[in-house]
Amino acid sequence: MDVFVDELDLKALGFEGAEPEETGRPAYHPGTLLKIYIYGYLNRIQSSRRLERETQRNVELIWLTGRLSPDFKTIADFRKDNGKAIRRVCREFVVLCRSLNLFSEAIVAIDGSKFKAVNNRDKNFTDHKLKARMQQLEESIARYLADLDRADRDPTLVTEARAEHLKQKVETVKAEMQRLKQIGKQMAAAPDGQVSLTDPDARSMATSGHRTGVVGYNVQTAVDAKTHLIVTHEVTNLGSDRSQLSSIAKQTREAMGVEKLTALADRGYFKGEEILECERAGIDALVSKPQTSNNQAKGQFDKRDFRYIAADDEYQCPAGQRAIWRFTTIEHGMTLHKYWSSACPRCPIKAQCTTGDYRRIARWEHEAVLEAMQARLYQMPQASRIRRQTVEHAFGTLKAWMGSTHFLTKTLPRVSTEMSLHVLAYNLKRAMQIVGIVPLMQAMKA
Repeated sequence: MDVFVDELDLKALGFEGAEPEETGRPAYHPGTLLKIYIYGYLNRIQSSRRLERETQRNVELIWLTGRLSPDFKTIADFRKDNGKAIRRVCREFVVLCRSLNLFSEAIVAIDGSKFKAVNNRDKNFTDHKLKARMQQLEESIARYLADLDRADRDPTLVTEARAEHLKQKVETVKAEMQRLKQIGKQMAAAPDGQVSLTDPDARSMATSGHRTGVVGYNVQTAVDAKTHLIVTHEVTNLGSDRSQLSSIAKQTREAMGVEKLTALADRGYFKGEEILECERAGIDALVSKPQTSNNQAKGQFDKRDFRYIAADDEYQCPAGQRAIWRFTTIEHGMTLHKYWSSACPRCPIKAQCTTGDYRRIARWEHEAVLEAMQARLYQMPQASRIRRQTVEHAFGTLKAWMGSTHFLTKTLPRVSTEMSLHVLAYNLKRAMQIVGIVPLMQAMKA
């Protein structure tokens, strides 16, 4: 850590105070504060208050800082004010790993995982949550008013103290309903119809468990399949991965400095336009296609049972008939060609194919790109296993380091800075295990 930070050009990276002013008392050097943060995140100490205590009692940190002990506010402000520069430091270490030829195979696993924000679930509102909360409050008011009516009819049933308490509850619930109406107006103005009160950028996202979710961020990473080093990461507040593939893959190829790249991803990334964009950029994407059709479950033929004959621009169905091109349409911005056979009404196995008059087959104009990707997947059957054991290892390690709270900062830019510190600490520890401490220090000084 000491050698790595000392070899960085902190001024070029954009750190404030890298060169002290001619007048006034010099501030803490950004190199010292950066060392404190790297040490803290490497040793699972992310809080600025805890880092302040460690600079006073931890022998390693006392040596690393030269016996300097900044207060917690100075430490916290450094992370807040130098977010872009810290993110550049994380990229600098990736460049160092590239110079050590740690990305020689150019195969990465891309995946996203949900990380919790500091925003509590009760402080996040969606349309469904707001309606459920309003209904709950209306039921509470009806119950309290019924109790007050009962007290008016027969005062002996409800004590005076209880009646006064019920009146206070009614006023409290009415005030809460007014507050929720104001939140409803904010939701109507929000682009995605969500409002988070503690961290305005945090979003409610579904997770892999049944009917479970988390209020947080979706962190996208690309992890090298050989070394398990994180090449690229990006913090987003989008709950879906479908639009992330080409962007992360392009950033990864640039970071690795290679012409050709193989990117492994799960079904959540399957989107024709994204795979096409990867193909145009020279990136071999390997993404399993999700099974969205119910035909196979009904015992009927799936689209995979129809073989496309490129020379004739026709499909051959399981009955041996040809489905020919009929017309072209545009759906959801995609140009689709529609095919069907005139023999469908008289087909002896029509019941296994469709319940309509004709079995229509839709083909995207760039379907050949998806077919070529599927052929690559058949040649690499272990792709799914490689992806899981690569990227899940990194996510599991990071979440174990972060603890139950995950992120400590608020808003997307600051959370991105915090994630960069986690990734830098993770990559540093991985590189020390792979290369060795002394060779790594020599490479830093070179």
